[in-house]
Amino acid sequence: MTALLVVLGAAVGAPLRYAVDRAVQARFGAPWGTFAVNVAGSLVLGVVVGAAAPPEVLALVGTGFCGALTTYSTFGWETVVLGRDGRRAAAALNAVGSVVAGLAAAGVGLALGAALGA
Repeated sequence: MTALLVVLGAAVGAPLRYAVDRAVQARFGAPWGTFAVNVAGSLVLGVVVGAAAPPEVLALVGTGFCGALTTYSTFGWETVVLGRDGRRAAAALNAVGSVVAGLAAAGVGLALGAALGA
């Protein structure tokens, strides 16, 4: 049952990641699409964990949806490409900014989830 919940969450998260990434990149360019989905996924995961959701919800939303929505590999690749293209400051900003924004979003999500779950 848990595996099915993960699959169902991923079936929503993966196409959403693609759609958001394409839309944001069309307007702002790389790496902003990846940044957006990673920060949004961190926020959602924080809310679910902060609300002390049951294991089934964690599997569906946390592992499935957020796991498919977010992408570390694309974040890493885009950062390397920025550096390779001589945009070292942009690469450093992407690396540091993504980690800081993701952690901040997760923290906000934890607090929000705890408030909603209380």
